[in-house]
Amino acid sequence: MSEKKLCEAISEYVAAKEHEHDQDLLSSSQTARIKRDLSRLADRQDWDRCLCTYLKELEQHKPVVCCGDFNVAHTPLDLARPKENVRTHGFTPEERAGFQYLVDAGFVDTFRHMYPDKAGQYTWWRQFGGARERNIGWRIDYVLISAALLPSLRSAAILSEVYGSDHCPVAIEISQDIA
Repeated sequence: MSEKKLCEAISEYVAAKEHEHDQDLLSSSQTARIKRDLSRLADRQDWDRCLCTYLKELEQHKPVVCCGDFNVAHTPLDLARPKENVRTHGFTPEERAGFQYLVDAGFVDTFRHMYPDKAGQYTWWRQFGGARERNIGWRIDYVLISAALLPSLRSAAILSEVYGSDHCPVAIEISQDIA
């Protein structure tokens, strides 16, 4: 698929999950995994660029909140065993650079903003071997916000006590008086 067609598909996909509020736009995303053999890595890199372009277009109208499963642990703090997973899908340098591209474009990782050095905070665990009970996980679910919303950010949380999936919910609180 050409990058242009991929960008169009992303725009349609994300727009279907977009909710407009008086003062901001909320969008959710489910980023595809690249497969264990990394055969879809180039597609993932295209996705990251196109998603960023689309979110920047939305941001021209209102500040953006984008949340979802990005299928990448951005930093070594975001997974239990970073050294063992450097070339594992979800923690490749290329995927991490793709997430960093969003951050460099001005989108703020709300949890890491509130807790820059907090380790052991994960949103996904393998469903075998007691990984969740032993907290051997990955932080791959994020809430990103436009920098314009930063003064209104009151809290960010990972709700690891909530079960029902191999993921747990993430949440933020933004004050009503959005700048």
